[in-house]
Amino acid sequence: MADSSAEPAAGSSSPASGGSGESVNKIQPIRMPTVEEIRAQEVWNNCAFKSVMSGAMGGGLGLMMGLFLGALDNPIMHDTMTARQQFVFTAKQMGQRSWSSCKTFAVMGLIFSAAECVVEKARAKHDVTNTAIAGCVTGGGLAVRGGPRATCIGCAAFGAFSVAIEKIFDRDT
Repeated sequence: MADSSAEPAAGSSSPASGGSGESVNKIQPIRMPTVEEIRAQEVWNNCAFKSVMSGAMGGGLGLMMGLFLGALDNPIMHDTMTARQQFVFTAKQMGQRSWSSCKTFAVMGLIFSAAECVVEKARAKHDVTNTAIAGCVTGGGLAVRGGPRATCIGCAAFGAFSVAIEKIFDRDT
């Protein structure tokens, strides 16, 4: 004989729901963040910390890309070079390319992250406009040595690229 005081089986209707098969959702308690979680969140929301971390990660990405792309370079080797000389030459080329990519990506990540964070805090909004402005600042900053025309083209191109990437990944759904 079944105990009538037992809870209903999963999927069966309970008397409180009127027998219509609906399940009653229980209210879950709100969990407050701990002091450590709040402090960690404050650190990650700091623009200087975000920028330095983005620069470091950009540098790491540039280093890896430089090594990979440097290994794919196929320079014309002279018949007079020995295998050891060719290896040393290729290793030097990879090192130079990876260091150059490392610096470029580090600066790019640092500038973009700093600009986006500062604009976001100033506007108190997180939207695609922040990305466009940060892209413009980054592109212009990287092209400033080429003169005013290059700076304007860099600003427009990197800004448009940043907006396109933002739309593709659509991180604000």
